Amino acid sequence: MNLVKNPVTGMKDVLPAEAELRNYVMDVIRRTYAAYGFRQIETPAVESLANLNSKQGGENEKLIFKILKRGDKLKLEEARQAADLTEEGLRYDLTVPLVRFFSAHQAQLPSPFKALQMGPVWRADRPQKGRFRQFVQCDIDILGDASNLAEIELILATTKALANLGFSGFEVRIGDRRLLKAMAAFAGFAEENYDEVFIILDKMDKIGRDGVRQELIDAGFDREAADRYLALFAQMEGKKGTEGIRFLKETLGAHLEEQAADNLTQILECVEQTKEADFALVFDPTLVRGMSYYTGTIFEVAMPEFGASAGGGGRYDKMVGKFTGQDVPACGFSIGFERILLLLEERGFRIPTEGKKAAFLVEKGMSASRIGKVMEEAEELRRNGDQVLVVRMNKNKKFQKEQLTAEGYTEIREFFNRED
Repeated sequence: MNLVKNPVTGMKDVLPAEAELRNYVMDVIRRTYAAYGFRQIETPAVESLANLNSKQGGENEKLIFKILKRGDKLKLEEARQAADLTEEGLRYDLTVPLVRFFSAHQAQLPSPFKALQMGPVWRADRPQKGRFRQFVQCDIDILGDASNLAEIELILATTKALANLGFSGFEVRIGDRRLLKAMAAFAGFAEENYDEVFIILDKMDKIGRDGVRQELIDAGFDREAADRYLALFAQMEGKKGTEGIRFLKETLGAHLEEQAADNLTQILECVEQTKEADFALVFDPTLVRGMSYYTGTIFEVAMPEFGASAGGGGRYDKMVGKFTGQDVPACGFSIGFERILLLLEERGFRIPTEGKKAAFLVEKGMSASRIGKVMEEAEELRRNGDQVLVVRMNKNKKFQKEQLTAEGYTEIREFFNRED
């Protein structure tokens, strides 16, 4: 068997410059979230397939990397289907592991519990720009708070983290699953068809209202229901923010929980009043979010220079109950870490440093005492907060210096065996 030097398709090696950027971004996010009271946890990469296949992960459940049973548990001769060969898999997100973690340790955790989790996840997806089969997710979640204070804190913390990374002028789109369901009910769609209707609605920004109408009809839905449904969106044009929510509250009547509209209005008003980051909070009645576990508020980050979302989340109040038998309110927001990295790289972002970055080039054949003096000088600079690289001097000094300059070294000094 020939050895393969390239990474597996959809995964990548991380070179030093990118690793430094990744660590910097993680540190900024970690510090920002800590200021809001979020506490970091870790969960294993491997989860039980019973948890991963619990019908809470939407389409991601079709993308699980499954792990073959090992040792005595692997009985190939008795296997009749794939499920007989596997019982564990790599996590496809951080939410399912978080809920399992919370269910197991709830008695040891404060209430509400504000969790921060960063780590790799795996999906057997088709790789494309900004999308890999192994990638890092960065989540904050609040478990145990049924009030909209959770949504307000999540939005403020996430946007502050993005602002601290230099992003501005982006949008946070916000909606509510309860509004989506009320609009579908008002139009006359049957409850068992909501998910299919929402999948088609989610294409609104790509195919427009006429395209959505045609797809609804092609899918076998009643023309009158489709027309009544899309008339709501037409009537909402020009009604921004709380005005649009108020219109839906008045129009949908008994189909809509009154609290849902008031809850969303309060979130918009509080965030607008207190936000520090430069972003627009936009009520979007077409926002769907793919995960089937969302029960209420949903949100998504849209960057003007990126043709897809760069983060999202929402409320999932029924998920803990599937583990414990008792529902616990929960809400979370995830930053699209890999997409944020890609945007920073495309901008030519350079990591800000407080100290200087110096390189000491040491001549070959230098005496031990002379090397000792060079090392003492390097240590002195390091104590002052500078970064110092000590390396042997190459024959081609010009090329070596060019490489070091490209790596961000602003001071390059040469040391020879002789005392200068």
